Amino acid sequence: NIPPVHCENLVKNELMQVSNAFLVGDKRKFLTMLVTLKTQMNLDSGEPRDELAPETAAWVKGLGVEYTKLSQIVAAGPCPKVLQAIQEGIDRANKKAISNAQKIQKFALLPVDFSVPGGELGPTLKVKRNIVQEKYKDIIEKFYA
Repeated sequence: NIPPVHCENLVKNELMQVSNAFLVGDKRKFLTMLVTLKTQMNLDSGEPRDELAPETAAWVKGLGVEYTKLSQIVAAGPCPKVLQAIQEGIDRANKKAISNAQKIQKFALLPVDFSVPGGELGPTLKVKRNIVQEKYKDIIEKFYA
């Protein structure tokens, strides 16, 4: 019984380019995480755009990668350099975990950020945990297969 927000905040504090870190692990053998990167938002619809947010684009460029869109990162496998940088941030967060039970074992980079129109966020921008778990259940099940 791990408080998800604490673990999620540890990761987001290590990786400022992460928009959402969604912890999975309730009634599971180990913890996993769904990660979204910060992208630009369509101010009219509230939907995330494919273009990386300026700070995310600068971070990606600093990794030696010339991608400016999330779809490019995902299409590249997802991009190994981006995955490695996210893993390093999760490793740093894991060092701050209170116990081994609170360490994140696996993660996946999602192809789109959470949003109100996408259904993952409520009107106060709080994550709708049950919706996210249902929407990404195939990815989550692969963690534990």
